[in-house]
Amino acid sequence: MKPSESPGCPGIRRYGAYIPPTRLGLGAMGGRKASEGGPEKAVAWNDEDTLTLAVAAGRSCLLGFDRSRVDALIFASTTSPFQEKQAAALIARALDLPRDVRGTDLGGTLRAGTTAFAIAADAVKAGSSRNVLVIASDCRMGAPGSALEANLGDGAAAFLISDEEVLAEIEGHHSISDEIVDVWRSGGDAFSHSWEDRFVIQEGYTPRIREAVDAMLNKLEISPDEIARYALYAPDKRSHAQISRALGLDPAKVQDPLFGRLGNTGVAFAPMQLAAALEDAEPGERIVVASYGDGAETLSLKVTPGAAAFAPPRGLSWHLARRRSVEQYDHYLQARGLTPREWSPAEGPGLSATIHFRERDDDISFRGQSCKACGALQFPAQRVCESCFARDAFEPECLSDRIGRVVTYTFDYFFPSPDPPTVVCVVDIGGARVHLQVTDCPPEDVKIGMEVEFSFRRIHEAGGRPNYFWKGIPRG
Repeated sequence: MKPSESPGCPGIRRYGAYIPPTRLGLGAMGGRKASEGGPEKAVAWNDEDTLTLAVAAGRSCLLGFDRSRVDALIFASTTSPFQEKQAAALIARALDLPRDVRGTDLGGTLRAGTTAFAIAADAVKAGSSRNVLVIASDCRMGAPGSALEANLGDGAAAFLISDEEVLAEIEGHHSISDEIVDVWRSGGDAFSHSWEDRFVIQEGYTPRIREAVDAMLNKLEISPDEIARYALYAPDKRSHAQISRALGLDPAKVQDPLFGRLGNTGVAFAPMQLAAALEDAEPGERIVVASYGDGAETLSLKVTPGAAAFAPPRGLSWHLARRRSVEQYDHYLQARGLTPREWSPAEGPGLSATIHFRERDDDISFRGQSCKACGALQFPAQRVCESCFARDAFEPECLSDRIGRVVTYTFDYFFPSPDPPTVVCVVDIGGARVHLQVTDCPPEDVKIGMEVEFSFRRIHEAGGRPNYFWKGIPRG
């Protein structure tokens, strides 16, 4: 079917999410001991960042889908590790998307996630794209001890926007742009800043969200009673309850914002609530998504019968249940690079860009090869088969979606880590042996024969830029 032969209304074809398993108890901030079962938030650990969370959410969204059919990728974030380099290009490589995929980065505002939805829907409706992958991901930090630190969490959500086999049609969209200095982060700042809370809520957040929701419902000629679920952005739990009352909403229709379990995940906050709402939505229900940042933005979606037949491989409830607590607040500060150090990170150009370019199929795409003559799987790529010695006769094989088994392992107490030791393993992947780190697993749980999945993570930073590879995580 040609792109111009659009069969239906643009909407969500697939979706997925990722929440890092590490949890920081709010009671632990300031060096206190957090009580088990108390309020907490999800935090990216030392080998995770906005980009690795985005890759994980994108993989969840595309699991079982032919990635060659993705023709555009929009990455929304206010905390991209790069200011002059397209993160979408790196994410596309890690997801093994086609080289002709159209990549775009969106940032600068906390409503970039919903803006990405609107852009993707317009591209599909216009026929310039057929399947657009939208990923919203953030790892914002508040200054230690601040209210923002307690409210901010880390996470990512991904959606495939298409006009085929949609689970929820995008019925309408409304946007308001409004300049206000309420929450901001300047170039070079490590932390987000916020003006006085009452000003932020009364002059910015509440009136803009109300205006955007009302305007969209009026535009679509839909009454509030026709909406089954609301996924609302909010700076904190109290303001979320206030906006729900201001809109006159039935509390049963308002999606749980997960404060005390996840935290405000920035551009991914409203999209993650949408993912949670879709897990339980019934055909015919309408969902309103509202985000805030230098104005406000709303989306209206109508759930289709196809939603009942789709379930994400790992929904938000799975991610929330998979958790490990930070034992000490100092470990969190060290993992996020917030502790004073005697020596600054090494300067200089870092790893060779030439080697990185030459080995990006191995390091970023995690691409092995299978021998056409004997079928042996090998990694990294080479010209001669290790098994039958056939020459230059290989097919590329994506290893990131496979399951590996630990062959041998060791504990490295010298590699820089906030919670040593670093677990280093040799993993067998269908006959290929790969040397890599295993993470999200206590050292005492590592066993020979243990099955592992693969997760795109930061390895270290050199030359002022992060470097990435794949790590093993216990199979969920």
